[in-house]
Amino acid sequence: MKKQILLLCFLLIGVLSSAQKMPVSYDFGEKFNDRYRYSNLLTLDEDGTGGYILVRAYYQGLILRPKGYLIEHYNKDLELVSEYNYKLKGLDFVDGFLKNGQLNLLFLNYNYDRGQYEYWVHTSPIIAFNFRSEKLLSIASEEVNDPVGKNFYNRNFSNGFSTAVLFNEDKTGFIISTHHKKGKSNKHIIHLYDTALRKRFEYDFSDEIEEKNYAFENIAITRDLQTVYIVGKAYFKKRRFQVDERKFQYELIQISQNGNKTQSFVDPGKYPEALYPIILDNRLVCIGFYADRKDNRYNGIAYFDVDPTTLEVNSRKYNPFSQQFMEDKFGRDQDKDIKNLVFKGVEITTEEDIFFNAEEYFVTSGLEVTGAGQRVKIERYHYNDIVSVKLDSNGNMEWARNINKTEVTQGDGAYASYSSYCKDGKTYFFICTAAENPQLINNERLIFKQGLSRNRNVFLISLDENGKMDYEKIIDQQEARLPLMVSKPLKNEQEDNMLFYAKRGSKKQLVKVDFN
Repeated sequence: MKKQILLLCFLLIGVLSSAQKMPVSYDFGEKFNDRYRYSNLLTLDEDGTGGYILVRAYYQGLILRPKGYLIEHYNKDLELVSEYNYKLKGLDFVDGFLKNGQLNLLFLNYNYDRGQYEYWVHTSPIIAFNFRSEKLLSIASEEVNDPVGKNFYNRNFSNGFSTAVLFNEDKTGFIISTHHKKGKSNKHIIHLYDTALRKRFEYDFSDEIEEKNYAFENIAITRDLQTVYIVGKAYFKKRRFQVDERKFQYELIQISQNGNKTQSFVDPGKYPEALYPIILDNRLVCIGFYADRKDNRYNGIAYFDVDPTTLEVNSRKYNPFSQQFMEDKFGRDQDKDIKNLVFKGVEITTEEDIFFNAEEYFVTSGLEVTGAGQRVKIERYHYNDIVSVKLDSNGNMEWARNINKTEVTQGDGAYASYSSYCKDGKTYFFICTAAENPQLINNERLIFKQGLSRNRNVFLISLDENGKMDYEKIIDQQEARLPLMVSKPLKNEQEDNMLFYAKRGSKKQLVKVDFN
């Protein structure tokens, strides 16, 4: 009897020690066959009836070229209901979204016969796919290389034509910015659309670009869709700069049918970077990073409380990175720089506390020898450390943490980077790695490394209300045989879950993670 009790105690201890500490559960959908080995996930959204719509661009041929778009429809049980192959090529995909049971795919096309760029939207009901196309706008221009602005750090304004499409966080509207220059003609037009594809207004921004070129980065739109706030880099056109001068400054631009206002963020010895606008109740705030020098080496978090009508700055805060943050990132060797941070997401609590996260992202290039002996240029995309910050409602920093990780890819970035979710004052980060556990550096810091295996473990890292860090492997690679596209989830905040797409080769499935 004593042996049985002792055995029972050991079993109970084993169960308790292996109990999952993160408040999540997960569900794997069935694995389905897929005939397109090479593809990119473009859009993942709810269908309005509990199911999901997914759009992928697929590539075929000896030299891989885009051939069309595969649209997958799943039910609430993560079962594949139907597929639709939209065979379309020759257009540059910009973005996609679902609205009122209609799937909308936005493209940019160059019309050689008319010598103009054209924005087209292809729309179809998701019940019975039947796409129709509609031209949103056209811009006369010579063809240029890479007209859509995507680079985080540098923009090319010498092409003659550049354009950008930016959606707000809730995807209730978007702007199309077009800048065309030829000879003495220099036109910059901003168009605001709602996601029912109605043009709310267009504004001629040309008077503002006599001395500066603008690279827009983030937007916020009022609920009535009458006003848009745009944050961007304003690059000065002059050729000579003082030693302490920056070649650009960050500006907040308010545009409506009645005109525009501009507010620049310039303080002596402070250089804001990667600002993001947030509309709160009767308030407008911009948050981002700042540097003490005119480069991209960051020293802390910047916060600006702005009057939403006049754009006057009511208050500003420059919060230097904490000692805890510097120890997270560098350990005892803190004579190093923080740079290459890219904004990733923001969450607002009911008390208007702000959770802000970013990632260390940069691109390197090198030469690689092919099997035929040719040397080709290869670009590598690095997704490294995660930065997470909590600000109170007045912009004071409560804590900042750095999560060390290293990832590099030459292909689809959807499998790299991370995704985040906030619940009950806690922030959770999903990452995928082939490593079984994070590595301990100098007995003081943890780092999550990419690993070499084709299979991936899913780790969940948490920061509680006080910034205390914890982590757990929630899905083992033996169970998750297909790697998750961890940086492109579908968030459902009403039901507290995240949906991920998993794919390798000719197999695919959906994975849902619920917060309990």
